[in-house]
Amino acid sequence: MSAVTETNSTLNDLVQICLDGEKGFAEAAEHVVDSSLKLELMDYSMQRKDFASDLKALVSSTGEEPSHSGDLSAGLHRAWIDVKALFTSNDRHAVLAECERGEDAAVEAYRNAMASGLPSDYSQLIQSQFAAVKRTHDRIKALRDAAKK
Repeated sequence: MSAVTETNSTLNDLVQICLDGEKGFAEAAEHVVDSSLKLELMDYSMQRKDFASDLKALVSSTGEEPSHSGDLSAGLHRAWIDVKALFTSNDRHAVLAECERGEDAAVEAYRNAMASGLPSDYSQLIQSQFAAVKRTHDRIKALRDAAKK
């Protein structure tokens, strides 16, 4: 596999995890009553849409076609699978717990990407996105923990 193909495969994995996050956060927002939490989850959904767009632009810049779906390639766990079934109770803690599970997968995917030896000109974007993903993960975890009480 060429270095460009390997890099694009890694970037497409991140595109896919971001698209899954976009869909998952939007779905979660539909199942919470609290309007401020709903807005926060929609903001995270839009953030992931923007991240996916930025990553797709990197792939396109190499002349290859970026991923457009939320199906992860083999080896990466699909983070937001069947979220509808998990959100049916509209329970704040359950919704946030599922969001955190998705964020766990996103954090892992970004760590794997950073460890994969991406070209340095991609590193700044990936590190910036990772920092935002980690902040979101920590925020969702704190909200989940507060919802338990």
